[in-house]
Amino acid sequence: MNLLLQTNHKNLQGQIAVTGSKSETNRLLLLKALFPNITLANTSNSDDSEVMQKALVGNDEIVDIHHAGTAMRFLTAYFAVNADREVVMTGSSRMQERPIKILVEALAQLGVEISYEKEEGYPPIRIKGKKVTASKVNLAANVSSQYISALLLVASKLENGLELTLEGEITSIPYIKMTLALLKDLDIQTSFEGNVIKVFPKEAVESKEMVVESDWSSASYFFSLVALADTASITLTSYKENSLQGDSELVSLYEKLGIKTTFDGNKMTLVKQENFNYQTVNFELNNTPDIAQTIVVTCLGLGIGCHLTGLHTLKIKETDRLEALRIELTKLGAAISVTNDSLTLNASQNINHNVRIATYNDHRMAMAFAPLALKVPIIIDDAEVVSKSYPDFWNDLKALKFEVSEL
Repeated sequence: MNLLLQTNHKNLQGQIAVTGSKSETNRLLLLKALFPNITLANTSNSDDSEVMQKALVGNDEIVDIHHAGTAMRFLTAYFAVNADREVVMTGSSRMQERPIKILVEALAQLGVEISYEKEEGYPPIRIKGKKVTASKVNLAANVSSQYISALLLVASKLENGLELTLEGEITSIPYIKMTLALLKDLDIQTSFEGNVIKVFPKEAVESKEMVVESDWSSASYFFSLVALADTASITLTSYKENSLQGDSELVSLYEKLGIKTTFDGNKMTLVKQENFNYQTVNFELNNTPDIAQTIVVTCLGLGIGCHLTGLHTLKIKETDRLEALRIELTKLGAAISVTNDSLTLNASQNINHNVRIATYNDHRMAMAFAPLALKVPIIIDDAEVVSKSYPDFWNDLKALKFEVSEL
């Protein structure tokens, strides 16, 4: 499905209910599988969360998680400590290019037997679950936080808990802290001192309802829409001012792009500031790499430059996001350069019309480029890819009076 996006309505007003956080939902789905007496509310309706849920409640020997990277990492740890269960974890062709070796080697330190069905270091993998008594693991600190969270989520069910030593400089700390905060909410004892994280064993937890906060990564596209509109006030639900999600840093980042954010209960309102003095921005996104695509497109639409660093994990996402951004932004007329961990966009006032944006099986490519429709008509190829994290996205754009037509 290819969509043409355009709009004559440059003054945006509205209220949008955004689906629950995929990051929180997938963590809590795994914890619910370990502790069935907890209940969940406001869970994500994303493809990734549905795949995760299906795998956790099913009994299939082959578990296909399609494009869901979080599910691949979390479920690898879950099945590894699930005694007497043997599964083959597989996914899409892109998933079979995304590395899993670091997590497999970490689980091997705990005595778990995992083998590769095709290429060493990559899915599909065969996991023979076992009861784990070992409790110490060393792991490089600059890897995807999902490897770390995968181990932490299952740690309380290990006979002797887990002591995880991270070697080097830690990246994506907010996602690690989110995992630890959810464990704390269930009264699972943890500590995080220096580069050592400990999770203590816990047989059972009290019955409790866990309410998932709405997804901040999904909110990023509305920050971009407000920034690129002539005037705008958009209210989003359900959000917390003191969020567990690292992408809540959007509030301070987009303040430098002319947006004032206020909170009232569980509602967050974004307002475009009048007569804002726009300047080139330099953002270090080590803790929030998932919002890099949104920010660079916002800067293109505003006609300002940006230099974004801390992006090394983007190369192993749904696609090589840095290279994808370079290709698609160049089509739009941008002057952009990328390295292995950074991106630089030069200020320019010109944006090419009716450009077809390839999405590379990456939900964030589709949604990050959509706000440019406030500036020029734009075509999004394979637009259904948004279902991975935000299935209602195109309908929510229509609610803001965008013309969304299928080609």
